[in-house]
Amino acid sequence: MMKTIAAMGLAAAATAAPVDEVRMQADFVAFMKTHKKEYASDEVFGRYNVFKNNVARINHHNSQKLGWTMAVNEFADLTQDEFKATYYGYKPRANDYARSQNVADLTGVKVQDGSLDWNAKGAVTPVKNQGQCGSCWSFSTTGGMEGAHQIKTGNLVSFSEQQLVDCAGSSGNQGCNGGLMDDAFEWIIQNGGLCTESSYPYTARDGICKKSCSTAGTISSYKDVAKGQESALTPAVNIGPVSIAIEADQSSFQFYSGGVMDGTCGQNLDHGVLLAGYGSDGGKDYWLVKNSWGASWGEKGYIRLVQGKNQCGLADSASYPIV
Repeated sequence: MMKTIAAMGLAAAATAAPVDEVRMQADFVAFMKTHKKEYASDEVFGRYNVFKNNVARINHHNSQKLGWTMAVNEFADLTQDEFKATYYGYKPRANDYARSQNVADLTGVKVQDGSLDWNAKGAVTPVKNQGQCGSCWSFSTTGGMEGAHQIKTGNLVSFSEQQLVDCAGSSGNQGCNGGLMDDAFEWIIQNGGLCTESSYPYTARDGICKKSCSTAGTISSYKDVAKGQESALTPAVNIGPVSIAIEADQSSFQFYSGGVMDGTCGQNLDHGVLLAGYGSDGGKDYWLVKNSWGASWGEKGYIRLVQGKNQCGLADSASYPIV
């Protein structure tokens, strides 16, 4: 049954519930309406309990006033394990030899002091949403390519993640089951370019590779940033947006809503994102990172990660394309 039955069931249960429970159930019904959630009748109370536990976690975090906040969002009815199984997809290489042979020489790169924001400079497309598909790697890849293309040509083009999902398996990627940005860059070079988003739109599921679409640009090569060298990200991102990987399987990411995130998040990489700049806020230097979970997540689709501690492993698998 659909959300109307779910809401009726909660309303009936609320008649004998404490005031706080009544309020929580009302919040859950509002959450379902806002995010257009629909559950089978035998699922609703399980989802409600997950929601309630997540709200408690969010409220506890915010009560500590740590300088960054969490909030209820569309993922509040998912456990951490469910969220991880659905919204990630970064697949690292078995060894680092290939990366070690392709490390960028960043000496002499002119670095902008204070802050840098490629989105404000017009080199980043609007925030996209990968949906329930482990295709984060493709969004990180297109983000890097979109930035490099705009900086080179002055024209911001939205490139097709779906083409990578459907077609880039020959380079080792696995569509909605995950992939690697370097492998995707390799495929783009071999393919002679990537199509526009409009000619090969995103579907959030694996599909059959289409042979005809409007190729809008390509890259000549790509470079890796030395693993773990966070300081090297500064000159790298001054060249253009950088495709990076992070560990994002913690509740701090699932419900992040604002501020410079400096909490524990691990360094077991599982999610591809885009490094779009840097800055400072209240004495905390941060990296500006574009995610692919829609503009309603985080700070309009972005997160700010603290500098200086390789936060979430962001310096461990960084690379950027060259047009």
